[in-house]
Amino acid sequence: MACDSTIATSIHAFSPEEWNRCFPGEAEDWSFYSACEAAGPPDFTWFYVALREEGRLIAVAPAFGTTYRLDTTLQGPLRRLTDRLYRLMPGLMSMRMLAFGSPVAETCHLGFAPHVAPARRGELLGAMMAALQAYGHRNGYHLIAVKDVPERDMPVWRDRLAEGGYTRLSGLPTACLDLPYASFEDYLASLSKATRKDMRRKMKALDELRIEQRRTIDDIVPAIEDLYQQTVAHSELQFEHLPGAYFDEVTRQMAPRTSVMLYWAGNRLVAFNFMIESDGRLIDKYIGMDYDAVRRYNLYFNSWLVNVRYCIEAGIPIYQSGQAFYGPKLRLGCRLHANWQYFRHRNAVLNATLRLVARVVALDRFDPAIAELTKAAA
Repeated sequence: MACDSTIATSIHAFSPEEWNRCFPGEAEDWSFYSACEAAGPPDFTWFYVALREEGRLIAVAPAFGTTYRLDTTLQGPLRRLTDRLYRLMPGLMSMRMLAFGSPVAETCHLGFAPHVAPARRGELLGAMMAALQAYGHRNGYHLIAVKDVPERDMPVWRDRLAEGGYTRLSGLPTACLDLPYASFEDYLASLSKATRKDMRRKMKALDELRIEQRRTIDDIVPAIEDLYQQTVAHSELQFEHLPGAYFDEVTRQMAPRTSVMLYWAGNRLVAFNFMIESDGRLIDKYIGMDYDAVRRYNLYFNSWLVNVRYCIEAGIPIYQSGQAFYGPKLRLGCRLHANWQYFRHRNAVLNATLRLVARVVALDRFDPAIAELTKAAA
């Protein structure tokens, strides 16, 4: 039976029911994408690639368009060098890109209606890829990409991407902590003796803080934005840049499944964690910290430990944390799940050149944990 493909420019082209039916149990659902459209990062255009059969949605995936800097994944001295080059010749360092995935989602979401047989999904994905590529060619996107394909979805993607001549790069892994513990003390006991001793020492700083979990943040958006901006300024690896209104919009649209853990030193907000809850999982989506207070209060580690305690007490079996700082997360018991990036330039010569550039900017060149995960998955 023939399928009709469409490229929608708003999540509101789909009803929440039909979209969520294709993503059962997904925390980042229709309301998440609706909030991202309303107040998401600037410099991105939202798209949704869909297939319908007799008017019924059978396959769908988000996509986005942007001007992509080729040195986005670089870190350290080499990134400082390319920053100077970008200021001199921005056209050399960036190009228009159209990609499956989302700049703000945890992974590339690919959804199928429940009745679609697994054996048919590769064929449907091929039709979706063809539709996005054709749209990109018509609208001046020369670089076509796929952002953050989770390892669990690779059986559907692998053959189609290989047939299309796409180049694979390691992406930022997803870090998950399994919590089969009856108490927070049981979790601490699972860590090495040295780590356990270090965490207990760091936790003493919590006595100086007031911790508050909230479901609404409309009265403290400026403070949230300031802490987020400080965190972005201290991060070498940043793809999207979120406006302050984003946190309030996602909190409002996804209520009551989002919450913000706030850390107060007197009347001063020194840190926050923005979290999304789903059945069986807490996603620690964003963190913001006052960098004048980070060391005094051990904010990174203590916010982690507070969230772990919350999960255990609430009976949430998996704590999923952000895409960074993999060394400490492995030390604290996390396991990493690989995500993959793919790209193809429509110009064969530039495509070959980008393959060479990709070897220089690959994330596994800069992070041993990512390198180990990439090696194991090869």
